[in-house]
Amino acid sequence: MRYSRREILQLYGLSGLGLAVGPSLFSFMQNETMRERTIASSRETLPIVGLGTWQTFDAKGDAAQLATLKQTLIETHKLGGSMIDSSPMYGSSETTVGQLTSALPSQNDFFYATKVWTSGKQAGIDQMNSSFRKMRRTKMDLMQIHNLVDWETHVKTLRDWQAEGKIRYWGFTHYMDSAHGTLEKIIRQEKPDFVQFNYSIRSRNAEKSLFNTCQKNGTAVIINQPYESGTLFQKIKGKSLPEWASEYDINSWGQYFLKFILSNETVTCVIPGTSKPKHAIDNMGAGYGKLPDTKGREKMAAYLRAL
Repeated sequence: MRYSRREILQLYGLSGLGLAVGPSLFSFMQNETMRERTIASSRETLPIVGLGTWQTFDAKGDAAQLATLKQTLIETHKLGGSMIDSSPMYGSSETTVGQLTSALPSQNDFFYATKVWTSGKQAGIDQMNSSFRKMRRTKMDLMQIHNLVDWETHVKTLRDWQAEGKIRYWGFTHYMDSAHGTLEKIIRQEKPDFVQFNYSIRSRNAEKSLFNTCQKNGTAVIINQPYESGTLFQKIKGKSLPEWASEYDINSWGQYFLKFILSNETVTCVIPGTSKPKHAIDNMGAGYGKLPDTKGREKMAAYLRAL
C-alpha cells in the first residue's frame, strides 16, 4: 500500500514515536514503488535498499528498544525494503530479527540474509542451524560466508544446502579494501550468487575491477559500510546539500550517499544499518526517484571533497 502525504502525516501523528516529518520522507511519488534490480543467477528482482543489523539490532531483549526496532521494520516494509542482513557476529541481532518479524503480518515478505562465521564443517553446520532457529526460518533466503572465514569448507555445505532447498542463495562477504582481490579470485572460481563488500562515495576501491568481476560472473552485489561507519555524517555536519541535489530527488545527506552507491548499476542492494524508524524511512527514500548518471556521480564526489 502507498500513502499520500496527508495519510503519512496522520499515521505519524498517531504513532506516538515523535518522528520528525520533513521533506526527506516525501521524496517519492504516491504511486511510485521502490526500484528493483535483478539477481543474475535466478532473474528474481530485489528492492535496492535493505536493512543492516550490525550493532543496531543487538537489543538483548530490551523492551523499549524492541518496540522501536519493530517500528523500524514496519517502516522498511511499508516503503518497499525487503532484505534484512544479519550475522551470528552481531550479538543478539538474529534473535531480535526473528522475534520481531515473526510478530508481523509481513514476516514472509522480507528477504532474510545471514552468515556463517566459524571454522570447521560441523561447527559451521551447527552455527547455521542456530541462525535458522534464532531468525525463525525453515528456509533462509541467503547464507553468506562472513569475512571469508574457512570459506573452502563452508562452500561445500552451502552448495549442498542450496541443492536440498534449505537455502535459496549463497555468497561471501568482507568489509575491507584489502580483501577485494581475494574476493575477485573466489568469484571467478566459485561463481557465488551474491557477494557483499564495502563501497561508498569516498571509498571506491571496488570500482577498479571488483564490480566488473561481479558483472562478468553473474554475481549479485550487496554493499555494506555505505556511511563509512558514520564518518561521512561527521564530514557534512552543519553543511547544506547543494541545490542541484534536487535534480536527483535527493532530500537528505543519507540519500545523497546512498544514491551515489545505487547509481552504480552493478549494485543490487545496499544495506544501511539503523535502529530508528525515521532513519529507515529516509534510507528507503533513496530507492525512489532519479539516480545520477556518470557525470552526476563525479559531481557529487567532487562536492563532498570540497567541503
